[in-house]
Amino acid sequence: MELRQLHYLIAIADEGNLGRAAARLYVSQPSLSYALRNLESELGLRLFDRHSGGVSATAAGLDVVAEARRTVVQAERITAAADRHRRGESGVLRVGFEASGAGELTTRARAEFARRLPGVRVEPKRFDWGQEADALRDGRVDVAFVWLPADLTGLHAETVHSEPRIVGLPLGHRLAGREGISVLEVNDEPLMWTERAPRAWVDWWAVNPRPDGSTPRWGPTNDNVEEMLEQVAQGAAICFAPASMARYYARPDLAWVPLTDVEPLRVALAWPEGTANPLTHGFADVVRELAS
Repeated sequence: MELRQLHYLIAIADEGNLGRAAARLYVSQPSLSYALRNLESELGLRLFDRHSGGVSATAAGLDVVAEARRTVVQAERITAAADRHRRGESGVLRVGFEASGAGELTTRARAEFARRLPGVRVEPKRFDWGQEADALRDGRVDVAFVWLPADLTGLHAETVHSEPRIVGLPLGHRLAGREGISVLEVNDEPLMWTERAPRAWVDWWAVNPRPDGSTPRWGPTNDNVEEMLEQVAQGAAICFAPASMARYYARPDLAWVPLTDVEPLRVALAWPEGTANPLTHGFADVVRELAS
């Protein structure tokens, strides 16, 4: 039995007339009559009674036509599912980011993308210091918000966001109440850093060298943002971070103060060069719209 035959049955039942059903199906009436006789022979049942006004479904025909309708609907759902995947409207999109990512743009982009394509599951994947680009190259994510500077070899990247940098201090610190701080004012403060990120990334975040040519006073190391903030809160060191971290990692034992004389963080949206994943390109379109 073929799907085409089920469409024939439905049309005949709907029209109650082989001539009208044939016209609806764009086939000749003799061809449709022949197809119906073959199907009835195959099933071993009479599906329609013929009379002068056309045809009427038998009791068996009513049951068979009802199942035919359900089968055709299910077949259309299969085709629709395939179409959604072909157009990039179904599947899973893995979005990488670090700490606060691109601030509110990260959350807004994921939400808007999910609204436009409700059949796609967006999986956020958080990475520690400077690891987003490697995750893209390793295939662990499809697209990522990458903190610059970063090694973008093999990646397509577009800068989509920038934000000021701030200094994180323990709540009782002497500079905690300031409206702004020069990086030179914290030259003597131990600064949190990590051995897990590339050295160029560490030096950029530490502002090394400083505007006066000095080097930071290196403090304890950390492997992730939670460890960094815990040590800052304990008074072991200070840290530099993007402004959005003050909102996304608010703690009652920390104070955040703007750094007044350092360049802002720039964030790129990146994905592997040459990717044909329509979900990746669709997400990039959403981010561009929201960032413009």
